[in-house]
Amino acid sequence: MNTVETNIALAGLTSFGIAAKAQQLMRVDSVADVLQVLKAAEADAVPLTVLGGGSNVLCTHDVRGMVMKIEIMGRRIVAEDDATVTVEFGAGESWHDVVAWTVENGWGGLENLALIPGTVGAAPMQNIGAYGTEQASCAVSVTYVDRRTHTMHTLDADACAFGYRESVFKHALRDVAIITSVRYRLQRHPTVNTTYADVRNELQVRGVAAPTIRDVFDAVVAIRTRKLPDPAVIGNAGSFFKNPVVDAETYTRLRSANADMPAYPQADGTYKLAAAWLIDQCGWKGHRDGDAGVHVNQALVLVNYGGATGRQILELSKRIVASVHDAFGVTLEREVNVW
Repeated sequence: MNTVETNIALAGLTSFGIAAKAQQLMRVDSVADVLQVLKAAEADAVPLTVLGGGSNVLCTHDVRGMVMKIEIMGRRIVAEDDATVTVEFGAGESWHDVVAWTVENGWGGLENLALIPGTVGAAPMQNIGAYGTEQASCAVSVTYVDRRTHTMHTLDADACAFGYRESVFKHALRDVAIITSVRYRLQRHPTVNTTYADVRNELQVRGVAAPTIRDVFDAVVAIRTRKLPDPAVIGNAGSFFKNPVVDAETYTRLRSANADMPAYPQADGTYKLAAAWLIDQCGWKGHRDGDAGVHVNQALVLVNYGGATGRQILELSKRIVASVHDAFGVTLEREVNVW
């Protein structure tokens, strides 16, 4: 295990690039390291905060105590047959690199999730999804360390209670589970998912009539590159808000007054609305207060143009929530974790 780093700037470890510091930071690359840090934090009676890729975090202040940076790597085939291959990935693996690797091997299932920033360990926490696919569709199990008992546990996909940007790790196991690895079952003879119009349109522009998983992967990378800001250039955490889900009565009310409002029917009779559209209708796209702003191409993305504080971005997000609620009666929820 590496030595403790003190008074560490978190700007380079989080995609928002906010000027906050960690009192102490420890990088861990094994389960043994995780257990050792847990014991040390308890012995010293200091708060412990877990950090993955830092792509879904907004720092509003310096972080007291110990930050545990998860850097557990590894890619291991644990089962396979003629139709599928099940791979275990370390929680510290780059999500996009993992998706690219599965596509290179011809294993389908995750290709629509290309270019999502962050690590494998964060993927099941909020059940990441994009362009018609969620990681839950391939997830087999999640292994974690219980912070309270220092014991290892593995949950199958059903026990993870995956939902839209939801899982047991955001509720019953919040601040309890430290995810160390995730297993995904991938298809050797995949059927591609082109249900999203953006993907179909991109494939059409590229002249692809019978797309492979590589074609879908390339299309998603192109779309995300075009629409979303690169955190290395402009600080951001991707989608700041969830797309709200409303009941049929609310949908009918809103649609009668907004004929062009995008909405996606769900299996349970509810409707998922496009948060970006709601925010854009309220005039926020491209808005800027100093170095805190809303991206010019995607109203769902809040950005740090260089010198914004976490509190400034948080306050901007609250104004957006209030504005959308006043205009539509819909309350937006954050995707981003606020420290």
